[in-house]
Amino acid sequence: MAPALPSVPHAHPLAREHPLSRVWLHLARGEAVVAGVLSGTSADGIDVGLLRLGVAGARKPLAFATQPFPEPLRGRVRAALDGAALGARELAFLGRDLGRAFGRAARTLAGEAGVELDLVGSHGQTVFHHDGIESEGRATLQLGDGDAVASEGGAVTVSDFRTADIACGGEGAPLTALVDDELFPDLARPAVVLNLGGIANATILRASEPPQAFDTGPANALLDGLARELLRQPYDRGGVSALRGRVHEGLLAELLQHPFFRRAPPKSTGRDTFGQRWVGEVLARARALGLAREDQLATGAALVAASAADALRAALSSPARGLVLCGGGAKNLALTAELERRTGLATSSSAEHGVDPDAREAIAFAMLAVRCVLGRPSTEPRVTGARAGGVLGKISLPPYATRGSA
Repeated sequence: MAPALPSVPHAHPLAREHPLSRVWLHLARGEAVVAGVLSGTSADGIDVGLLRLGVAGARKPLAFATQPFPEPLRGRVRAALDGAALGARELAFLGRDLGRAFGRAARTLAGEAGVELDLVGSHGQTVFHHDGIESEGRATLQLGDGDAVASEGGAVTVSDFRTADIACGGEGAPLTALVDDELFPDLARPAVVLNLGGIANATILRASEPPQAFDTGPANALLDGLARELLRQPYDRGGVSALRGRVHEGLLAELLQHPFFRRAPPKSTGRDTFGQRWVGEVLARARALGLAREDQLATGAALVAASAADALRAALSSPARGLVLCGGGAKNLALTAELERRTGLATSSSAEHGVDPDAREAIAFAMLAVRCVLGRPSTEPRVTGARAGGVLGKISLPPYATRGSA
């Protein structure tokens, strides 16, 4: 049964003037226009997914686009992700400017689709995520101020999902797994959804249990880092160069000794563990072995696949019925071939199951935003380790916006 909408007496001014009243009304009618917006750990642009959503679970995709970062913002984001030292001033302005860019991106796509935004779910740009063994506990930081998103987007905005999960005792990731049961209702269980973004994360869907999820290790954070250094390109398009190489099993075995791979779920990671510095260490080891660049790329793809395969074998008590791939890495043919070889599972694109592989994360944060404004809990112990019953996100209202409820 769908949860009741928050109740406000019709005579009360909030029923006419509060920005949330419009969101609630349109959700009740099944016609709320909701955007999910983010920049992932690959930082290749701003992903915006636009959907029409309803309180009863109705979902209709409207549009999706990846919009490039404007210059010089792109360079500032890239520098932050590659470990540039940022002071308080730089962080403040980067957070503001990313928020503005996210809001404009959502508003632009809505305008192109000929609709008016009701709600935005903004994940932001992760610039720090704990490694799970911090002595002071867990913390995470996503830049992209929610108030700036709301102002530029002209719509109620929900942000800071990860910090809310950590406040509930969770890892703060992988949050997109929290909606996979809804996104993939017809998959034969047990099934695995593997997202290949900057970091790889897996969701295990079972017939009669809550989903289980965890990060498996680096994906495009490694592969794109290798491509930038070895090919002088942002990524190895289609995995073409990696397909020409041979996996160095000795180096692969050495890289798989990283302590993250031996941790038990729930677990998450990020660029502070598997970022540019670590990629540099991988390159140094490969050069010491005299590996050709194609062999280095092939070994990188094998590492992504082997770490995912090992994690899934440890988590599954019975074989999965299939491996559904989404994220940019799903287009890397060297990686998909390694995944099939090392997991023994047939792979399919999430597109074959009705979900655009590039849009899945944006769709997820649109759906999580709806849960937040309805006060619906999202946290799941088997996904992030958070206590059940937590509502994720912070709500920002568009300044000066007192739109009516019609």
